[in-house]
Amino acid sequence: MADKLTGIIDELALANRILAREGVLDAFGHVSARHPGDPGRYLLSRSRSPALIEPADVLEFTLDSEPVRPPTAQLYAERVIHGCIYQARPDVTAICHHHAPAVMPFVIAGKPIVPVFHLGAAIGEEPPFWDQQDEFGDTNLLVVKPEEGRSLARALGDHAVVLMNRHGATVVGAGLKELVSRAIFMCQNAEYQLRALLLRAFMLGAAPSLPRGEIKLAGEISALPNVVSRTWEYWSARVEGGSSAAAAPAPARRERVKPARRAVRRKARGRR
Repeated sequence: MADKLTGIIDELALANRILAREGVLDAFGHVSARHPGDPGRYLLSRSRSPALIEPADVLEFTLDSEPVRPPTAQLYAERVIHGCIYQARPDVTAICHHHAPAVMPFVIAGKPIVPVFHLGAAIGEEPPFWDQQDEFGDTNLLVVKPEEGRSLARALGDHAVVLMNRHGATVVGAGLKELVSRAIFMCQNAEYQLRALLLRAFMLGAAPSLPRGEIKLAGEISALPNVVSRTWEYWSARVEGGSSAAAAPAPARRERVKPARRAVRRKARGRR
């Protein structure tokens, strides 16, 4: 069990760095995983920018979002998002809360994100919206109270994504690798949807959603183990600098051709 826990903690730290590298997380946002040996606990980093998270930053929490051991570092204020969803959804083992730039125009405008390409089907049919103001009036938009977390979990229901008006989104998965794929594909889908809306604006039409049957079938493909492992390998390589772009040789330095250029200039002067 200790090896399994260590593996999940390592994977959780890498998931944070992947999502930061792919533009889902920036200085803010967070990813958690349910404890592999105790479903009544979950794992979440101390408050830190996701791109910098290491396994040593990961702490254990109860589903009431209280640290199992007295903390020695600052904690995420919005950790109730994770605890309340884990309480409401036994099938969920990984959660990401983010404010990705691709998603923000939709949650600011209150316009739904719908699957518009095959990998976008990973988000499922049209995700629900949650507006904090409906129940709690004016707030600072942070989800910090248990009652706010429970309200968000109710809005999520049995969906894979919930959009948070004027705030961001929360994504869930049956595992960290599935969660990472869904969060990244959701942002890609939002970008494509917005571009399609701009293109179709001249025709006064909406961006077409995938048909319901295609959403179901394409969504199942995006969750297949071989697909999830392949995308995880690709995004991990990008974090570690193993992508083809990172491995490409540097362009030749200009200084290397200077001697040849000087020789040409000397010959030219000799002819004058």
